Amino acid sequence: MPNTENSHSKGNIVMVTDGASIPDPRESRLINAWSIALVGAIASLLGLCLFWPDPYREILSYLLPDGVMITFKITILSICCAVPLGLITGLGRISRNRLINLIASTYVEVIRGIPLLVQIFYIYYALSRFFLVSGTTSAVIAISFCYGAYMGEVFRAGILAISKGQSEAARSLGFNRFQTMFYVVLPQAWRTILPPVGNECIAMLKDTSLVSIMAVPDLMHCARSYVGTTYLYFETYTVIALIYLIITLILSKGVSIMESRLNYYDGK
Repeated sequence: MPNTENSHSKGNIVMVTDGASIPDPRESRLINAWSIALVGAIASLLGLCLFWPDPYREILSYLLPDGVMITFKITILSICCAVPLGLITGLGRISRNRLINLIASTYVEVIRGIPLLVQIFYIYYALSRFFLVSGTTSAVIAISFCYGAYMGEVFRAGILAISKGQSEAARSLGFNRFQTMFYVVLPQAWRTILPPVGNECIAMLKDTSLVSIMAVPDLMHCARSYVGTTYLYFETYTVIALIYLIITLILSKGVSIMESRLNYYDGK
């Protein structure tokens, strides 16, 4: 589960999450922690399949591609829902309207106080008494609502990190509040917001492993099905760990590249 903490120091914002470590975009060395971890994970997976094809190659073929595709499907749908929800929540948290602020703050407090696994159980089993909800839909709804609350705090902190002088300058030019927020504040805040949002998206992918409890055929569910017939716990979960590690490292590098591009265009 993500745990985002925000602190302000001399006008700067520091965001720490439980997600993956985003590689420093200024890192130019070929050999670094990220490259060592990625090469090591890929080499380990290939080595296992090459030297011990039985059972590692069979395990890999059983997990791919269906398990990975379902995992990515749930992750992408959840991101498409969680990011807009996080933005709305963040704006609600800084709203001057007391009702909107209260609703957004209550949502954040409630969601952050309930474990994601419990939320998945509740949506899939409890709400099924009133609505017919599939496993995939339940997973997307639960993950979106959970991470929307955490991303709301990220957006709120990123927006508050922008100097009030920027808003005052925009208002003096005739911009209304909506225009000031979306044309002046958010474009500047995005450089600060991108790394932790990307981090939460990667953590979201890892937390999709929890949806296996609803028989959604993601990576973890496929692994549990394979273990149920072969009892190869060590071998199967070793492959699962390496697959998640490789995917996470690739995505973290993608976020780092996006951050670097954003800093490049911002500096021009």
